[in-house]
Amino acid sequence: MDSALGLPAPAKLNLFLHVTGRRADGYHTLQTVFQLIDLADWLDFERRGDGTIVREGDLLSLPNDDLAVRAARALQQATGCRFGAMIRVSKRIPAGSGMGGGSSDAATTLLALNRLWDLGLSRAELSSIALPLGADVPFFLHGSNAFAEGVGEQLRSVALPPAWYAVIWPQVHVSTKEIFADPGLTRNTKPTKIADFSAAAGLLPYALFGANDLEAVARRRFPDIDEALGRLQRHGAARMTGSGSAVYVPRASESEARAAAADCPPEWQRWAVRGLGEHPLAVW
Repeated sequence: MDSALGLPAPAKLNLFLHVTGRRADGYHTLQTVFQLIDLADWLDFERRGDGTIVREGDLLSLPNDDLAVRAARALQQATGCRFGAMIRVSKRIPAGSGMGGGSSDAATTLLALNRLWDLGLSRAELSSIALPLGADVPFFLHGSNAFAEGVGEQLRSVALPPAWYAVIWPQVHVSTKEIFADPGLTRNTKPTKIADFSAAAGLLPYALFGANDLEAVARRRFPDIDEALGRLQRHGAARMTGSGSAVYVPRASESEARAAAADCPPEWQRWAVRGLGEHPLAVW
């Protein structure tokens, strides 16, 4: 049994995001397509024998609120495992950017500790532990790009054409809860079919399917998001990912993505990233 591991936790982009309704419990029903990209956090793990979860490295919240810590404790509780772990996170995915960094860290933690603690749980079993942590966490356990429905937990794999993406983060931290609570949010987009998306997906990198229903609210509340989208729209079909604040435009090559990403103020973060066909840990 391994006693230490170092693993990536990749980011995602939402190629579209439709809000189709609101359930009685207050959660929104969605349709979206998740695209994995090669921007990633890095997590190092060491097994401990005393049951303690120790969090080191870059920390963006209190340790008890950190999603990697919460994932480790949820796995302990679900299995009765008496092992603990040291978890060291090196962050590259900004918090509040809509690229799923915290959720991806949680999923990589579940995969790593499932192996370090010799638990032998299936991905389906890990996903049932993951969902209460956040609606995006099951996707990062799924292993491939996916068409998602429900609150994001109903996943079907989709094949996406190769593309590069210019991504800009205007240094704005967006609260997902705040965006979904906005009275101006449209919550009745007509559901689409996966076949409709698949038929349009071949237009990448020159066009994007559908819309991000959260984008109008975010642009109104955060002028920097509006400016970032305006800059990228000069290079193609630009869109916000998740509830923001990162925005992106698909391009056909790395050089085109780099040129588009450079079109922003120097204090903003920018990347030219490649779309991935599967999660780096898909074979686990």
